[in-house]
Amino acid sequence: MTTLTIEAGAPRGAACLSPPGAISRIARREFRDAAASRWFLLYTIGFAVLAIGVSFMSLAGTGSHGLAGFGRTAAGMLNLVMLVVPLMALTAGAGAIAGERERGTLLYILAQPVSRTEVILGKYLGLGLALCCSVWLGFGLSAGVVAWRAGGADAGAFVLLILFTCALALAMLSVGVLISVLSRRVGIATGLGLFVWIALVFLSDLGLMAGTLIFKLRVQEVFAIGVGNPLQAFKMSVIVAMNASLDVLGPVGVYASRQFGGALAWILSGVLAAWIVTPLAAAIVLFSRRAPA
Repeated sequence: MTTLTIEAGAPRGAACLSPPGAISRIARREFRDAAASRWFLLYTIGFAVLAIGVSFMSLAGTGSHGLAGFGRTAAGMLNLVMLVVPLMALTAGAGAIAGERERGTLLYILAQPVSRTEVILGKYLGLGLALCCSVWLGFGLSAGVVAWRAGGADAGAFVLLILFTCALALAMLSVGVLISVLSRRVGIATGLGLFVWIALVFLSDLGLMAGTLIFKLRVQEVFAIGVGNPLQAFKMSVIVAMNASLDVLGPVGVYASRQFGGALAWILSGVLAAWIVTPLAAAIVLFSRRAPA
């Protein structure tokens, strides 16, 4: 439970925190609660174990040098990140407001000298920091395995993957918080979060292939649909940032490279940024208008 406490005997004016101070206090408490919760520990351990496993598989048969390094491991971890990180973020965000509402503590929080915007931003920043720490821990252990087996070659690609993974986590956390604002029960919010996760994963690769065959979509239409999916935007952003050819994505990758050239990286980054800002802004507006209980 996230609570704000005001010292007894403090002057009435001192009880009102500045917006940054209130957001910071809520974020710190949310981070501590998330770090102490079972979901955070289980997700962190699971992601770390899977990351280490992918590292060993990526390095298998490559010896101690060569293509292996961080670049090969980063490429191998793309699909792992696209599956696990959105699930972590969506389920974390789904309980942000719905959990407080279900426990009956939301009214108490809003009775404190904080605005609803500060509550949303504080919870978002606290959970976002917890998720990024979980991601950094998993990648850190994976980096240790890679450095031990293959040295530090191409570590820049690995760092870029971590940064884009954090951006993907924040984008999916925004969606999760929006779902939480719209839900009155944690179970409903979590179920909706899982549905969104399944939909995004399905539409990322398999759904695009099926849609292309069924509806005979043109390459421009496939690219537009794909780039609107945060998972696909993340995947292409990492490939472009690693200076790899988008030809691996087939005709869509070739079209994107030729049509947009150097601007493609900015377009993809803008899509991820929009997925961070837009759902969070919508959550703030809806939370400000909805009844707390």
